Amino acid sequence: MSETRWRLLVHGGAGSMRPGQLDSEQERCARAGLEAALEAGSAILDKRESAIDAVEAAVRVLEEDPCFNAGRGSVLTASGCIELDAAIMDGRTRRAGAVSGLRTTRAPISLARELLERGPHVFLSGHGADDFARDHGFEQVGNDWFEVPERRRQLEELTAAGGFDDEVKYGTVGAVAVDVDGHVAVATSTGGLTAKRWGRVGDSPLIGSGTFADDRSAAVSATGSGEYFIRAVAAHQLAERVRIGGQSLQQALDAVLADIGDLGGKGGLIAVAPDGDAAWAFTTPAMYRGMADASGRTVKVYSDEDER
Repeated sequence: MSETRWRLLVHGGAGSMRPGQLDSEQERCARAGLEAALEAGSAILDKRESAIDAVEAAVRVLEEDPCFNAGRGSVLTASGCIELDAAIMDGRTRRAGAVSGLRTTRAPISLARELLERGPHVFLSGHGADDFARDHGFEQVGNDWFEVPERRRQLEELTAAGGFDDEVKYGTVGAVAVDVDGHVAVATSTGGLTAKRWGRVGDSPLIGSGTFADDRSAAVSATGSGEYFIRAVAAHQLAERVRIGGQSLQQALDAVLADIGDLGGKGGLIAVAPDGDAAWAFTTPAMYRGMADASGRTVKVYSDEDER
C-alpha cells in the first residue's frame, strides 16, 4: 500500500447487557458517547495527525461522559470513594505511560500521556500520581466530582448482596488507532470494579495486559474480568501471536479470548494493525464499541449487531 488507511476503534466496556433489558436511556447515552469519542479521534486522524493524539482525544471524551466507568461516572470502591486507572502506549516507539489509584486528577489518560512524553517513570500510583499531576499543572477536583448517583446505588446494592462487580456490567473504556503513516497507538481508562478493596488494580493500566501497542504487530485495548486478562498477558499475547505466530489480527484476538475463557474469565478486545486491519470480539452478551475510518462511523452494543 502506498498509504495506510487510518482507522479508529473504541470500546466502552463489555458486560451482561441484553436487548430489552438495558435501560433505554443508558443505551442511548452509551451510543451517543461512543459517537462523540469516534468524532473526536476521527477529526485528528482525518487531518493526517498522529494515532497517539487520536486515542487520547477519544478516551478523554469517554472519561468526561458519566455514562461510562472512567473519569466522571466511575464506580465506587468498598470504602465509598473513586480510584482511577489509565494507560497509553505509542506503537511507533513503544513508549508508555500508566497511572493507578488516582483520586483527584480530572484527566487520567492525559496524565498517562504526560508520563509517556516526559517521564521520568512509566507507571505511577496512588497519592504520588496525583501529586505528580498537581506538580505538572493538571486540573484537580474533589473525589466526589467523579461520582454520579447511579454508581452509589450500585455500590449499595452490591454491598447488601456481599459481592462486587465481577459481572463487569459497566466496564473500562479504550481506543486503538492507526494513522495514515501506519503508526498504531492505544489508550485505556477505568474506574475498576464496584466495591473493589485493598487498592486493587486491574489489567487496564498494566502495559501488556489491558493495554499494548507495537508498530510491528497491533494496538490492543481490553475490557472484562481484569484478573484473567492479567494472567493471560492478553494485549501482549495478541500482538505476539500476530508478530511471531503469523496469525491474522482476528485469529489472534479470538485465540486470546479463548485462552482467557479457559482460565475462567470473560470480556472483550479491540485491535488495529499498522496496515489498517481491525478486529474486535467479546465473550459477554454485549460490548459497547464503535469504529471509524475515512468512509464513516458505526456504533454497536449487542452481539447480533456484528454483521460486518
